[in-house]
Amino acid sequence: MTSAAFIVLLAATLTGYWLNRRAAREIRARGERLHSLTTYHGLFAALSVLVPVLVVILAWLLLQGPVIDRIVLSGLPDEAIANLDVNERSLILSEIKSIASGRVFGTPEEWKLAAADRLNDLRNLSGWLMVAVSALLSAVILFVTRRRVSAGFRARDAVERIVSGLMIFCSLVAIFTTIGIVLALVFETSKFLSMVPLTEFLFGLNWEPQIPIREGQIAAEGAFGWVPVLVGTLVITVVALTFAVPVGLFTAIYLNEFASPRLRAVAKPVLEILAGVPTVVYGFFAILVVAPAIRSFGASLGIPVSPNTALAAGGVMGVMLIPFISSFADDALSAVPRALRDGALALGATRAETMLNVLFPAAIPGIVGGVLLAVSRAIGETMIVVMAAGLIAKLTINPLDSVTTITVQIVTLLIGDTSFDNPKTLAAFALGMMLFIVTLLINVLALRIVRKYREIYD
Repeated sequence: MTSAAFIVLLAATLTGYWLNRRAAREIRARGERLHSLTTYHGLFAALSVLVPVLVVILAWLLLQGPVIDRIVLSGLPDEAIANLDVNERSLILSEIKSIASGRVFGTPEEWKLAAADRLNDLRNLSGWLMVAVSALLSAVILFVTRRRVSAGFRARDAVERIVSGLMIFCSLVAIFTTIGIVLALVFETSKFLSMVPLTEFLFGLNWEPQIPIREGQIAAEGAFGWVPVLVGTLVITVVALTFAVPVGLFTAIYLNEFASPRLRAVAKPVLEILAGVPTVVYGFFAILVVAPAIRSFGASLGIPVSPNTALAAGGVMGVMLIPFISSFADDALSAVPRALRDGALALGATRAETMLNVLFPAAIPGIVGGVLLAVSRAIGETMIVVMAAGLIAKLTINPLDSVTTITVQIVTLLIGDTSFDNPKTLAAFALGMMLFIVTLLINVLALRIVRKYREIYD
């Protein structure tokens, strides 16, 4: 029924656009002067139908599940659920849903079969009601908007108000989502810091969050110093940027200034294919090709190399980052006014001197934006690090050793059935909070660099 509701919405939206636009054309055909174009009259009807009906459908889909579950639970026999707690009732409801979907295991009781039939009936009834309400609401709105078509109706202003409201709503959603994420991190981090001292977390040199989660279990006491995790993140990021930034910048400079149009038309799309390769593929490449090659080369020189190394993970991550830096740098160089390039060449500068002394300084803000994106991608990467660098946190800056990153530890800590009331699980939120702060500082630094070097060209 959900598909039917959206089909009704689409049909009503197109019908409203067609009806109001035709009505506006008829008014203009009679010789009257319209305040707004006929297209705006159609858009007014279409948006007037689309927005409220879509909100009703989404709200219906959001609320129908809990409402139907409550009705089904209230209809169960009292002797079957009288002494059950919330979790046990949830299990029974899950079993009823499985039966309703056709997944029957064993021989369920008759009252469960009856509840499953009732669940299906309620879902069907809810679906038909949703379609009926959507159709009725659409018809009412179409009738009202059709009556508003006139020569003096300010349809353009009405459409702009609706679009402006939608943009404000989307902005508020983004803002409040960010605020909610920050508040969740702050709340969970405060719970973690009530169990682990702040000084131990910030300045501790050991990261071993394996603690007993049951009475009588043998486990370590746990160490929650995040310094080794931070150092591992920085080592892999530095290795990746050391490889990606020069290659990406030189590639962008060559394609923008020195490459022939035919070569650029072929090389740029091929280069950007790297951005679409899944990170798990890069991880396989790192662990199956790059890491064994590094170990073999190290063995030939007598240098000990770990099976999982930051060099392998960072190098492959650098390959992944090349398209980001190259694309941003190329766009920034292309955005420099043509007059600056022509003026430098007219004064006798070579193409290399023009690039070095004119184009590159003017494109620094855009280039910094590309590097910043690469830094954020490197810090937030998980799959390559898991497969090529390892999971053990070591306080080392040796790229030939095994390290781990903040994101890998967050994923590791949240996997499993550990409850959310112990330091091991809450440590993931503390790491997330620190990662958020580090990323924020990087953004602030990048903005200061951009503002310092930004120049305005006429």
